[in-house]
Amino acid sequence: TEHMKSLPKKLQMGLKFAACFGPNFDAKVLKKAKKDNEFEETTLQSCVESGFLQNFGKNQYVWAHDQIQQAAYDLIPLPKRESFHLLVGSRLFMSTSPSEMESMIFFIVDNMNRGSNLINDADQKYEVSQLNLQAGEKALSSSAFHSASKYLLTGLSLLGPESWIERYNLTIRLYDAASEALFVTGDFSRLLVLIEEPLAKARSFEDKLNILNNLVRALAASSKFEEGIAKCMSILSQLGEVIPTDITADVYVAEVAHVKQLLHKKSRQELLSLPMMSDVRKLAAMQFMNHALTMTFIAKPLLNPIIVLRMVKISIEYGISNISAFAFACYGAWLVSEPSGDVEGGHRMGRVAIEMMTRLGAVEMTPRLYATVYGFINIWKEPWQAVQNKHLEAYESGATTGDMEYATTNLYLYTSTAIYGCGENLQTISQNIQSYAKRAFQCNQRSCWTSFVIIHQLTLDLMGIERNAFLPYSNGTTEESCFAGCRENNEISICRLICAKKKYVAFFKGDLDAAAKMYELSHDFPVGSTGRLVGTIVSSFIDGLIGFFFARKHREDETKWTNLGLEAIQSLRKWVQSSEWNFSNQLYLLEAEFFFLRGDDGRAENCYHSSIKASHEHRFIHEEGLAEEKFATYLLHKSKHDDAMWHFTKAKQCYEVWGARTLVQRVEKAIAILLPLCTGFG
Repeated sequence: TEHMKSLPKKLQMGLKFAACFGPNFDAKVLKKAKKDNEFEETTLQSCVESGFLQNFGKNQYVWAHDQIQQAAYDLIPLPKRESFHLLVGSRLFMSTSPSEMESMIFFIVDNMNRGSNLINDADQKYEVSQLNLQAGEKALSSSAFHSASKYLLTGLSLLGPESWIERYNLTIRLYDAASEALFVTGDFSRLLVLIEEPLAKARSFEDKLNILNNLVRALAASSKFEEGIAKCMSILSQLGEVIPTDITADVYVAEVAHVKQLLHKKSRQELLSLPMMSDVRKLAAMQFMNHALTMTFIAKPLLNPIIVLRMVKISIEYGISNISAFAFACYGAWLVSEPSGDVEGGHRMGRVAIEMMTRLGAVEMTPRLYATVYGFINIWKEPWQAVQNKHLEAYESGATTGDMEYATTNLYLYTSTAIYGCGENLQTISQNIQSYAKRAFQCNQRSCWTSFVIIHQLTLDLMGIERNAFLPYSNGTTEESCFAGCRENNEISICRLICAKKKYVAFFKGDLDAAAKMYELSHDFPVGSTGRLVGTIVSSFIDGLIGFFFARKHREDETKWTNLGLEAIQSLRKWVQSSEWNFSNQLYLLEAEFFFLRGDDGRAENCYHSSIKASHEHRFIHEEGLAEEKFATYLLHKSKHDDAMWHFTKAKQCYEVWGARTLVQRVEKAIAILLPLCTGFG
């Protein structure tokens, strides 16, 4: 700064103005701020020659260092900075044409805001507030959500209580946009305070809908599902869509029959050619049902399919909107699930949904459609490894459009499938989960963050790392306290996730009593009928193995456990018809365990070999290790010690590749006990 003070006064003045434009700017910005002969036309060239600025591109300048910009800024006396910024912003505004405003808005507003305390005239405040709205909406469209929040809240701060009368449209638009920005940035506490005024002062129910939309989204992200669902049902009722909440068998059958009748003989092209929805209230209803889907999936699984069916019904009767693509995707997820189990029909509906989204240009729906189509539908037909990249694409899309709920959901689907389905290396996926959980935590996506921590705990348990995965986020939370809290809050899907995780770990660690206990407890948290994730599918496979293990004990409950195993076989035989890649190795292993139970040694051994072979060829290293271990256990039971040793060793190798150190150590103990009984090892 001292060096700059020795420069000619006009050059100093040019530096002062340039310092107000941020780290880089166009030459035209400085030109617009200039009045008369305050500084020379050659100011920028002189700054480049002096090493203050660097020229990049045509008429583009950047400060050589942020400390140089700060030194130039320090030339402006502290008491005069607010007035100087206001002067700069006002000059830029007055010299900018409407066609140039798009490129100049941030330079104008950034300076005016820094001098806004000096604005006393009401009309000028409204004018600057309008400019902040324009800047905020541009920032939102560019995914600069934190900047958008800053502009929009500044715009609101310039309004007085009389703005609801004098500038109603400006006021409601600022509140709408600010609530959107606060939701995306996860600032829910400020959002809940902000929306009190528009909910009280908006002139109509319709004018409150955008605010209510962001309120419901915030409730969902905060895991306030009961409150969020109740709010959605109330709003939908006011919009003319009364959703039954007491879901009896008759209600369910009637809703299904109505939608199937509407869809009867409708071709793919007919669905894609449906007219556009124009009824404003139906469009709003679709939006709130869209938000209710996630909450009901988590907390009220019986209500979830009713909402899906209603969304499809509205889309057929009133035309399609961008959300209709998501509705048809969810209908496809319902078709592939029990009791329907129509994999081909669901797959067709998933393709319709993707094509509808593409035709409508509904890019903002990408995270929701990819989560549903690739996380719930295509997993029944396509190799699990093949769908993974779609979830990463969907995350990037959601982070860009501001749909952090489904952006983080896609990351969860990716990691869950990687662990339960694909058997990817636990150390690698554990590291990824930590960064994903941190992202969900920062965005205040509580349910998704909790899900990440639970499966992170799974990886730690299998790797033999004694650490509480909740610790970085909450000193007092444990897996047990999380389960208790979620049970009290009726977060059914999280409770089910914890049960499945604990069952999976206990099973692989050889604690079958604990695994059976988790199987029994999971009955308190039904899946519903609108979709099963890969983890849930694999959980059914594990249930079957638990069943045959306890059936071999030949206790009084043998029939119960045998039936559990047979039910799993029946399911896998159905599933394998759609995807041999994903399910054949599991079916072979269940059949091997059944034949082991029945004493059919020849067929048992063939099925063990087939399971090992399919697991290896389909790159399911974790289930290859499991099949090797189960075969080794069978051979040990038959006193074939050398053969058992061979397969225990192969199991250990698979678990090492998987990164499951806990399982490696357990198998090593079995090998140490078995070794003295072997003749071909030593």
